[in-house]
Amino acid sequence: MDNMKESHSKHISQQFNQDLADLRNQLLNMGGVVEKQVADAVEALISNNTALAEIVRDKDQEVDLMEQIIDENSTQLIARRQPAASDLRLVISIIKMVADLERIGDEASKIAKLAIRLTEEGKVPRGYVEIRHISEHVGKMVNTALDSFARFDVDLALQIIKQDHAVDTEYKSAMRSLMTFMMEDPRSISQIHNVMWVLRSLERIGDHACNLAEHVIYIVKGKDVRHMPIKDAQDIVNNN
Repeated sequence: MDNMKESHSKHISQQFNQDLADLRNQLLNMGGVVEKQVADAVEALISNNTALAEIVRDKDQEVDLMEQIIDENSTQLIARRQPAASDLRLVISIIKMVADLERIGDEASKIAKLAIRLTEEGKVPRGYVEIRHISEHVGKMVNTALDSFARFDVDLALQIIKQDHAVDTEYKSAMRSLMTFMMEDPRSISQIHNVMWVLRSLERIGDHACNLAEHVIYIVKGKDVRHMPIKDAQDIVNNN
């Protein structure tokens, strides 16, 4: 009888671990789709490719559906398995992380919409260099955030939190430069304003990548580092 109980418990444990692994893979799959959305949206803007921009916008519905499915699977897992401690932290964090990924997808869709508008308006006099630079930075942040989750690597996650401050500085510098340009050439106001919205979306994508990294630290360390000075977050990461 004890052997049967032990075998049953082992089976339940193995199935639970498989369910958790499936959830992780679903999140990483969604992350890959969103990551490509961001890259394609920026490429559509830089290359005046309205067809690619429309593909990015259409992809938004797929991302929304993926969020709903992962949310549902997570809720069912909590109800069915009643996870505790680190397992519960993982499931709760996945629910929050898919919300951040969905918002990254929303920002990519906004960039695609602006790409279509800017292409219709004609050549933009300023701002594409800044867009390319910041987009490369935040794209790498999203990629690294997903990598840190896949490996449960808190050191990688901490790097992203540090990079977010650098992106914020670059964003503010680019906005000041574009404001100056608009004052010098009022005819460019409409186009530059759209460029500013693109930069704003990219900055928000960086913020969401930072959120993903903070969730990874919470999963591994059990500590909430949101709104925490970087030095304090670093102490938590380095504390074994």
